[in-house]
Amino acid sequence: MTDQGNNNNQNLSRNPFAALFSSVSDAKDFASVQKQPQPLSLDDSRGSQDDSDNSVSESVDENDDSLAEISRSFRSRQELCEQLNINHMIQRIFLLTLDNSDPSLKGGNGIPPRCVYLEEMASDLDGQDWLDMDNIEQALFNRMLLPEPGNHLINMTSSSALNLSADRDAGEKRAVPYLFSCFQRAKEEIKKVPEKLLACAVRCKNLSVLNARTVLLTPEIYVGQNVSEQLLNLLLEAVSGGLLEEVGEFLDEVIAALLADQEVRTFGEVMVPVFEVMLGRVKDLDLCQLLLNSYLDILVYFSKQLDIARVFVDYIQPKDPNNGLQYQKTLLGAVLNISCLLKTPGVVESHGYFLNPSRSSPQETKVQESNIHQFMAQFHDKLFQILKNLLQLSPDTRHRLLTWLGGCLHANAGRAKIWANQMPEIFFQMYASDAFFLNLGAALLRLCQPFCRLRSPKLLTFNPTYCALKELNEEERRSRNVHVKGLDKETTLIPAPQNQEPEFAQSYNLLTENLILTQYALHLGFHRLHDQMVKMNQSLHRLQGVWREAQQSASPASEQLREQFERLMTVYLSTKAAATEPHMLQGCLNLQVSTATVLVQFSLGASGVDYTQLTFPLPALENSLLCYVPEFFADSLGDFFIFLRRFADEVLESSGPSLEQILDFVTVFMGNVERLKNPHLRAKLAEVLEAVMPHLEQVPGPAQSSMFQRERAFCTYQHAAQLAEALITVFVDIEFTGDPHQFEQKFNYRRPMYPILKYMWGKDSYRESIKSLARYASENLEAMNPPLFLRFLNLLMNDAIFLLDEAIQYLSKIKVLQIERDRGEWDSLTPDARREKESSLQMFGQLARFHNIMSNETIGTLAFLTSEIKCLFAHPFLAERIISMLNYFLQHLVGPKMGALKVKDFTEFDFKPQQLVSDICTIYLNLGNEESFCSTVPKDGRSYSPRLFAQMVRVLKKINKPGNMIASFSQLADKIKSLADQQLQDEETYADAPDEFLDPIMSTLMLDPVLLPSSRVTVDRSTIARHLLSDQTDPFSRSPLTMDQIRSNTELKERIQQWLAERKQKRLQTGQSA
Repeated sequence: MTDQGNNNNQNLSRNPFAALFSSVSDAKDFASVQKQPQPLSLDDSRGSQDDSDNSVSESVDENDDSLAEISRSFRSRQELCEQLNINHMIQRIFLLTLDNSDPSLKGGNGIPPRCVYLEEMASDLDGQDWLDMDNIEQALFNRMLLPEPGNHLINMTSSSALNLSADRDAGEKRAVPYLFSCFQRAKEEIKKVPEKLLACAVRCKNLSVLNARTVLLTPEIYVGQNVSEQLLNLLLEAVSGGLLEEVGEFLDEVIAALLADQEVRTFGEVMVPVFEVMLGRVKDLDLCQLLLNSYLDILVYFSKQLDIARVFVDYIQPKDPNNGLQYQKTLLGAVLNISCLLKTPGVVESHGYFLNPSRSSPQETKVQESNIHQFMAQFHDKLFQILKNLLQLSPDTRHRLLTWLGGCLHANAGRAKIWANQMPEIFFQMYASDAFFLNLGAALLRLCQPFCRLRSPKLLTFNPTYCALKELNEEERRSRNVHVKGLDKETTLIPAPQNQEPEFAQSYNLLTENLILTQYALHLGFHRLHDQMVKMNQSLHRLQGVWREAQQSASPASEQLREQFERLMTVYLSTKAAATEPHMLQGCLNLQVSTATVLVQFSLGASGVDYTQLTFPLPALENSLLCYVPEFFADSLGDFFIFLRRFADEVLESSGPSLEQILDFVTVFMGNVERLKNPHLRAKLAEVLEAVMPHLEQVPGPAQSSMFQRERAFCTYQHAAQLAEALITVFVDIEFTGDPHQFEQKFNYRRPMYPILKYMWGKDSYRESIKSLARYASENLEAMNPPLFLRFLNLLMNDAIFLLDEAIQYLSKIKVLQIERDRGEWDSLTPDARREKESSLQMFGQLARFHNIMSNETIGTLAFLTSEIKCLFAHPFLAERIISMLNYFLQHLVGPKMGALKVKDFTEFDFKPQQLVSDICTIYLNLGNEESFCSTVPKDGRSYSPRLFAQMVRVLKKINKPGNMIASFSQLADKIKSLADQQLQDEETYADAPDEFLDPIMSTLMLDPVLLPSSRVTVDRSTIARHLLSDQTDPFSRSPLTMDQIRSNTELKERIQQWLAERKQKRLQTGQSA
């Protein structure tokens, strides 16, 4: 302060006006008098009236004690006042000054507490210490070039109090934040200055904008400053401080100035470095960091600002559009890659979620999952806003964004290939991550919600011919709104007729493109996550079992197994949290229900915006749009509902009325090869049906209420008969899929069908429809094509025979291995040999478990079907098959071979011998009143014996079955034994039958011989009927054959009957003579 006072004295002594005074002290006295209130003349008071409402207008009473003040004291009071007001206003806006006078001689009203003193400029102006509109531009430029403005701060008031805020504002060295603050202060001045100063205030505001433009265009001038970072940080501070609107106003004016002057650098060249800085920061953020929301808000702002958005959509285009991973490396891709999934596959150490899960309670795990879901919902909402804004902002931004989305999906199409899951090292080098596609799918799902309402009229404007378009050039893609590539190479629901030309639209609506983009993204992303979760779940169960065994045996491997379990559980819980965010699942449910609805409408030939009522029989397909719909539409739909059943069952219950739309879809497509050609997909719909039906394993209690909506939907479904028929149709159809692995696959496909059949059998409407199919089969046993239900029962028995026989074989092998191990025989083996034995035991265990589960289901299904469907099972076509099957199983379960199955811990292999014995007994009792069935039992020469049935009775007692069941079976056993004795006598009578009377396949006496038209071989009718159920060919010539083509061999039949009559007569005579 002393220096400032000395400078003032020196300035006064050099001032030529000082000569008017006898001494410097007189001049100072004069100046002090000028600071006293002076009565104004009428003119003066009128001239200053406009200033009375502003503190600036009274600054005449706060004149600085300086040479300039003394000089101006000789001018007109009004001129002096205006100049002082301008000077003070500039000081308040830009926080800079040319006045280094003693602050103790200044008033504080209207003057900022701190300013940057431009000493060099003040010196160049040769004594002028005020700022005006002529020198402010130069002054501001000089101030901007100061490397450390804080080193040039001076006090403008006499207050000696510490003012860090004033020091920070005036000494701000960052160009962009400083100019924004100037802009804000100028806006405040504009609001309160008198009209005659308004133009000056506006110019000051404009100077802030123009200097900001200069900073951004020529950042190299401002040494040591990263203006791109400053701009991004300014936006961050605005977002966190609720000033985004104010900063947006500033940037709008700066952008307008930049666009008006692009000679030095284009606007795009200005913005790209800002995006680069943002990319560098965003890619390292975590989902649950609060800072992420700030960056997302900035991106939302960018997506609303047309000029920035244009640069943004160009900036995110990858250098190599055919490289899937390149999309993840863009700014938008880096944001989409943020998730609670592992950033580096397999690396858990740096992961921030679900660490040490075995030490966390289920409640703690649930809370952490809920927190993640909360952050995910906010994250997906911001992503949706960004995409929506870019789509709506202008045709140009929409086209460029859709180009990015379409190119991204096309470049990542390999994610859906089978090899991609088998070669993860190559996968992660070629394609975008699971997190990327999960978030992209979630954002796209939100874009689809407006037309995903139940029976929305907009939905029927979807035009799948979009998918049949081949290569288009850039201009065609823009004009026709077609941005997804390669869909014409996708397999469709049904093949397109060769003579059917698609009626392509001139331009496709956004709904069509959104729906296709979303389904494609889910196909490439969600399916892989689902598959990973299933495999991890299986691995966790297996690893947990091994870990427990190691703990019990105090194995040193126990700790290592625990660590493996912990790591895998962390990955699993993180994946589950990412895949089960409730808003995302609800959006996906809405989309898949809408997809099911529109595909059903296509199957009915609907056109326009009016929905067609579903009725049966279905109309013939003519020019159906289904031939343009990619298979992945149905595949993704099925995959989603199966996922919900496994990992988010509560969402299904909340779907309410939507369930009927899913049942319609399954009913129409599952059993109809004309509408869905792929048998694997139709089999998958059975799994969808199992997913949406009520759980059979529910126990009474509070949880049972969660089945209400599904129970209601199934019980009130108006097409129950057609749904049951569709299920049985697909059961039969998957026997022959054309796949080289069809035999193994069919059991997996049929697994979910058994619980569905069991559930349907318990509901009157479904049970009656199944019985109706059985009655039709009974009445049409010799139809050209075997009736559906007859083929179904034949395959059911084939499966039961194969599955239980395989299970028995595996259990026998397991018992041998367990005995070897328990005897210590493995101890002497080499480590490799021992590992091989352990591996074999584990493999046999898994196979035994699978075959036991499936055989339990098949035998159980036969048990409840025979309760009301009897005559069909008693027919010779089927009776011999089911009897030989049941007796063969009884030999192993209750007969002499039962010892081979006594493995340790039946439950480990899902072996339920008591249940199997009970079910077999039930089947016998259900059919025991059919004479034809009972008379067929003794004909099973391979397995039947009275002793076997006696052993069955003994086992029934041992497993505590009801007394009435045991008594009924004992009576049936006696009845069958008497029939067996009678048949034994008959066989002795017919033992010498001529070879031409014997069936060439079964070597039994033919009772109804028929002639095969192709091979001209005669066989028994029941024999060829059974054969044709599984193979529609002549067994001797392999020519196609159906039941309607065979002809009775009447002549041979009469000869056989005559021979039988003669043998009976002879036996009768022999008996009488005896």
